[in-house]
Amino acid sequence: MSESAKPPEERPKARRDPRDAGSWAVGRNILRVSDVPEGAVNLNVDGRRVIGALQGFGQLWQKTYTLRLAGADVTPEEVVALWKREFPDFHPPESRFYPSLEGVEPGEIMLINASVQGMPVYTGVMVLYSDDVSFTVMTAEGLPEAGWNTFSAYEEDGVTVVQIQSLARASDPIYEVGFRLFGSTAQEKIWGHVLTRLAERFGVQGRVRLEKDCVDPKLQWFRVGNIWHNAGLRSVLYSMVAQARIVSGLLRRRR
Repeated sequence: MSESAKPPEERPKARRDPRDAGSWAVGRNILRVSDVPEGAVNLNVDGRRVIGALQGFGQLWQKTYTLRLAGADVTPEEVVALWKREFPDFHPPESRFYPSLEGVEPGEIMLINASVQGMPVYTGVMVLYSDDVSFTVMTAEGLPEAGWNTFSAYEEDGVTVVQIQSLARASDPIYEVGFRLFGSTAQEKIWGHVLTRLAERFGVQGRVRLEKDCVDPKLQWFRVGNIWHNAGLRSVLYSMVAQARIVSGLLRRRR
């Protein structure tokens, strides 16, 4: 894997420009949520650690999604500025992101309220890095994947290209089975949807190109304990308890 393909935190430190220091999240390993955006559920995030691909369970995959904004007179900086500003709007209804009031800034948390095969998954990510042409998010414990996603734009042959690149593995055995059965395809559709909607914002009807590579086919069995933080299981339990409380309240009112 080339150095440029790696997430920012895996690139050699000697190559980092000191001027970029303000683009990195500083001193945050345990996530703390102070303000919850309207409509969002804060669950499986506050008090959780952020984890990378090394802490995951399943096979390690690198996936790169790209779309050329052919015909659009727009710079990479302009694209990323809008992408950050309207980030939730490019996602499908079943995968909602809720940035903090500070937006896509280093160290900020984005809550995620998703639905997987009809089951709720409440989790979140932290903005690890953010500059004029890219931003990277790192996953919270319990999220279906452990790793990074980098959103960026660059110029190629006079055309601005938008890109999403992930380096991640399933967090635990349950998620690994899910990814092999249907989750991987569903995930690819979500990121394809995001780039398609972003391109439409600039008047472009383009085709998303996907390149994927299994970087490490081995399962990390010593990480099997990650299942304790499984956000899907905890979200389902939370929803069942919430529904039971609603029913119980209705029954008490009828007495």
